Amino acid sequence: MRVLVTGGAGFIGSHVVEALAARGHQPVVLDGLLPTAHHGPAPSPPAVGEWVHGDVRDREAVARALMGVRAVCHQAAMVGLGKDFADAPDYVSCNDLGTAVLLAAMAEAAVDRLVLAGSMVVYGEGRYDCPAHGPVRPGPRAERDLAAGRFEPRCPTCGADLAPGLVAEDAPADPRNVYATTKLTQEHLAASWARATGGRAVSLRYHNVYGPRMPRDTPYAGVASLFRSALARGEAPRVFEDGGQRRDFVHVRDVAAANVLALEALDDRAPAGLTSYNTGSGDPRTVGGMAAALAAAHGGPAPVVTGEYRLGDVRHITADSARLRADLGWRPEVGFADGMTEFATSGLRGA
Repeated sequence: MRVLVTGGAGFIGSHVVEALAARGHQPVVLDGLLPTAHHGPAPSPPAVGEWVHGDVRDREAVARALMGVRAVCHQAAMVGLGKDFADAPDYVSCNDLGTAVLLAAMAEAAVDRLVLAGSMVVYGEGRYDCPAHGPVRPGPRAERDLAAGRFEPRCPTCGADLAPGLVAEDAPADPRNVYATTKLTQEHLAASWARATGGRAVSLRYHNVYGPRMPRDTPYAGVASLFRSALARGEAPRVFEDGGQRRDFVHVRDVAAANVLALEALDDRAPAGLTSYNTGSGDPRTVGGMAAALAAAHGGPAPVVTGEYRLGDVRHITADSARLRADLGWRPEVGFADGMTEFATSGLRGA
């Protein structure tokens, strides 16, 4: 199958391209090589597949890339929290305008299969249980609490300590920052496109993806990349808050495999509309624990817990990926210890 991969020269996209080619598909790469995603020298065109150098917001470039294509894996996006709210127009433009341009071109070209790079950030905080009130949804953490080192959310009714758990796809969306808002908007746009055209779409709500080719030394990278970049400089990873934040670190090759399975499931028997799948390893870890494992594997200095914080961050977010496993038969193959050992010495983009 001829498949367009937007952002196919990037971190996750390049692995998706390789996974598609390994399954016998014909990938076509569309990438604008934006500096926020490609820190340092621009990467070479992908070794496999066709190459179109263009921005997903460029209607002519998108139309050219869609020629002869039967399906799209939409990976192009501006990611992370960025530097401050001044980044908001760029996030909305790259992620939401870009997605709208792509979907409009797909409708015109009668391309009716889409796999979207979604994100678990659409949930905001994860699931919490209060011993007295059961499942609760705490609001955004107050800056005064964070400044005082009170990082754990409390029950909004009684103020009790909460137990974090796994969030399922039917949980209400509650994006807590600009990036999260744009990722939820992408899903709404994809759902609208599917309703209007009879298209079939899947959103893979990625957890914290890590692995080879992460961008180096950029505020738009994930926390794993920031820690790995520090170690490459001979510095200790700086862990915000108290390091007890829970996340699900999933290897990029496992995420690429999920994209291929989702694409292949979107055949003529698949129902029209958008289906969302949490995409995580199922092995939650703390951010501090991940930093320690990465530093040990690298042989670098131990992490430093700083107590610093960012208002847009959530405390715990780990989701249940059982639906993806049951519906598509996906199983992550790279365990945490092996993945961190590989990542500790693998190359970063811009290195």
